[in-house]
Parts: sequence; structure tokens; C-alpha cells
Amino acid sequence: MKLARFFLTGVFFGIVLTKAEAVSWYRIYEMFQFQSFHMFGIIGTALFTGIIGIQVIKKKKLKDFNGFPITIIDKERGFWRYIIGGSLFGLGWALVGSCPGPIFILLGTGTYAVAVVLIGALLGTYIYGLLKEYLPH
Repeated sequence: MKLARFFLTGVFFGIVLTKAEAVSWYRIYEMFQFQSFHMFGIIGTALFTGIIGIQVIKKKKLKDFNGFPITIIDKERGFWRYIIGGSLFGLGWALVGSCPGPIFILLGTGTYAVAVVLIGALLGTYIYGLLKEYLPH
């Protein structure tokens, strides 16, 4: 029961994303064709909210669910790994028409073809786990 509020928050967030058309293949297609500002606005709002949220966590020294301090470790500086990783992520997003985030939302809406995307995401994660120690980080 302790996790019920997180589950309900996830369901609510899924409903909001669905109603905002953030999980719509057509909206994602429009974004990659630079035909609409809709998705760029949603992503920009999420980015702005995340920046403000991280700053609040750092300034107020907030604690997590178990009462431990939230520590946010700075990322290493890099360029090519972000370019390559971002390009692969964007290519997969464009080919599939969905980012990995809403996979379960789309399954919940009855878009069962996205199960192939879920299998691909799980397979990619598994392969990354196998190759992680050989990749530059």
C-alpha cells in the first residue's frame, strides 16, 4: 500500500500525457518534420520544470522517500558520447514514432503494436548491459 500513491501518480501522469497528445505518433511525426511546435513546447516545459526541480532539491537539501538526502552527482564532461548517444536515441525515436517513456501508456491505450518496441527496448538494454564494460563512459 505504501507504493499505491506512486502507482496512482503514474496512472494520472499517463492520462495527462495521453490527453496532451504527447504519446501520439502523429504529434511525434510532426515534431521530426518541424511542422508543429506542440511537442517542442511539451519537451521545453519538461526541461524547464526539471531544471527548477533540481535546483529546489539542491537548495532545500530535500530527502527521498526513505528519509535519506538526495544527492545529485555531476556528470563527467564529454561531447561525443552525448552526440552519439543522442543521435542513436533520436534515430530510434524517429523510426519507432515513440520515445521509450510512453511505451506502457501506449500499451494501456490499446496500441498493442508497441509491444514490439518494448521488446526492442528490453533487448537493447540487455545488450548494453553485456557491452557496458567495453564501451567508453
